[in-house]
Amino acid sequence: MAQKRYIIEVEKAKEAKDGRPSMGPVYRSVFAKDGFPPPIPGLDCCWDVFRISVEKYPRNPMLGRREEVNGKAGKYVWQTYKEVYDIVVKLGNAMRSCGFGEGDKCGIYGVNCPEWIMSMQACNAHGLYCVPLYDTLGAGAVEFIINHSEVSVAFAEEKKIPELLKTFPSTTKYLRTLVSFGKVTPEQREAIEKFGLRIYSWEEFLQLGSNKDFDLPVKKKSDICTIMYTSGTTGDPKGVMISNESIISLLTGVRRLLERVNEELTEKDVYLSYLPLAHIFDRVIEELFILHGASIGFWRGDVKLLLEDIGELKPTIFCAVPRVLDRVYSGLTQKISSGGFLKKTLFNVAYSFKYHNMRKGHKHVEAAPICDKVVFSKVKQGLGGNVRLILSGAAPLATHVEAFLRVVTCAHVLQGYGLTETCAGTFVSLPNELPMLGTVGPPVPNVDVCLESVPEMGYDALAEVPRGEVCVRGSTLFSGYYKREDLTSEVIVDGWFHTGDVGEWQADGSLKIIDRKKNIFKLSQGEYVAVENLENIYGLVSDIDSIWIYGNSFESFLVAVVNPNQQALERWAEENQISGDFKSLCENPKAKENIIGQLNKIAKEKKTKVSSFIEPLETFLDDGRCSLQLKGFEVIRAVHLDPEPFDMERDLITPTYKKKRPQLLKYYQNVIDNLYKEGNKPRA
Repeated sequence: MAQKRYIIEVEKAKEAKDGRPSMGPVYRSVFAKDGFPPPIPGLDCCWDVFRISVEKYPRNPMLGRREEVNGKAGKYVWQTYKEVYDIVVKLGNAMRSCGFGEGDKCGIYGVNCPEWIMSMQACNAHGLYCVPLYDTLGAGAVEFIINHSEVSVAFAEEKKIPELLKTFPSTTKYLRTLVSFGKVTPEQREAIEKFGLRIYSWEEFLQLGSNKDFDLPVKKKSDICTIMYTSGTTGDPKGVMISNESIISLLTGVRRLLERVNEELTEKDVYLSYLPLAHIFDRVIEELFILHGASIGFWRGDVKLLLEDIGELKPTIFCAVPRVLDRVYSGLTQKISSGGFLKKTLFNVAYSFKYHNMRKGHKHVEAAPICDKVVFSKVKQGLGGNVRLILSGAAPLATHVEAFLRVVTCAHVLQGYGLTETCAGTFVSLPNELPMLGTVGPPVPNVDVCLESVPEMGYDALAEVPRGEVCVRGSTLFSGYYKREDLTSEVIVDGWFHTGDVGEWQADGSLKIIDRKKNIFKLSQGEYVAVENLENIYGLVSDIDSIWIYGNSFESFLVAVVNPNQQALERWAEENQISGDFKSLCENPKAKENIIGQLNKIAKEKKTKVSSFIEPLETFLDDGRCSLQLKGFEVIRAVHLDPEPFDMERDLITPTYKKKRPQLLKYYQNVIDNLYKEGNKPRA
């Protein structure tokens, strides 16, 4: 049977010329073989997305939150599209009556909630630039963003008002008005008014907009609708300017993709809003739901209560970052391991049977319906019972986790790839295509994509297996970095946005992200090490949660800081009669030897089995497609076990869980120095 191929070539490859590396052929989605999707009539800006849906679906439930009954969370209570629209009109009129209008910058600060969306829509209506502030960013970054983008009016979650006050007096140069999503205390009002600013509670601000009527400005596709600051792994955040056209183009492309794979959204779909709206991934997903007149329910802001919120809301589409799905996977595998011989055996048999049939090409709903009903239905109910599509984005999802969830959740599990600069969705894997495991799928039908060779890393876009930096072209691209034309010209060359990620084309037209262009360093023997690739390989060890690998140019070997899995380490200690709590176990030399042994086992075997009880997955990893060829200098010689996971509080990771390597080195400098002393000791 002929291999399916989900991309078509639209331009030939180019050889290296005038100092520029060679570029592979330009491809686009097979779903765009006759051209990109045409614009949706009447849809010129983000305000039109909402306005048209209000006209089409005025009584549909749009935004929901859980009501409190006797101090406990109850059912979701909904506001319709028309009810939300009426509030948005008042908000817009209030902003205009305060003197804010087209081109002004409006900050939004807080966890996802209905007020967040309403504030955003008011910006869309009146042509203000919406400037989201990451809920997980500290006051230093919030201060930088307010000053850099010149935010003059800011909406904030009630408990974030004190955080905004910490940015005074620096930000009072630009800030004029604050609006709380809730109430305002007399003390806060007094503190803010001292600086000549005004502050309103939510109800006060709505009252300000009552009985007023301002004309809406004409908005163009090219107008900027949001400046979204990337969390950045180095330096200050960059303000990514995103136009109406970028978001509208993204929506039309995703809509065509979903139609072609028979998974189109409808007004009956339900989405759980918990990923930060300040991040492009969630922003465009929610725009997509609004476009279809669907419903968005908000979480309570506590990750420990997330599953409870899911159970009450019963979403049909669930978006997640890998860390969330890793927790789901760990929780399920631990339950299975401790479930007794009979349950474990039943699960293994059901898993093997269904996975085998899926590998033969059966759709997941047809692969093992009896197993779904008897064994896997409990997993489905754990996600509310209605989820049909799980989308992972923002960082790579481990292949074994993706495979496992594709089998047991009774839903399509798809992995996407995109950046703030590409308006999120640039690639996404397809339903019922198991060979796309471990890839981000083919391009979405609204962009052109090519690979550019990276000679210094040995990646050749013209080789038999093309590898190179992923470059994107199309109307979804950002309009530049705010006030940083120098940085813009570095990444956009001849219309191509250079992502900095290294990809490898697969035979079916899907893309595998294999490396990061900048994350390479040279060891003392002159060998280059691609650190992200290594972390992906070593990260397959099931007894560790996270790993950061470092190599010093004056040393000949690698060292690492590891976050061990607490349950796995405690189980190992019990089996080896070693006592102590988690922290003391991490300091135990034998525990370090155990982890190094597991890391070295992967390096020596050059292949890895990531789950001892999932036989079909072992077969997949052993069939040659997942061979991990490690060289001697890529072996880790010394490790430090940190019981505390890499976190944002210590500025070690971004809000999307990407490692901040300069900050990691600064934080662990003494640890690294000691690891090299340890690694350089003569071996017995």
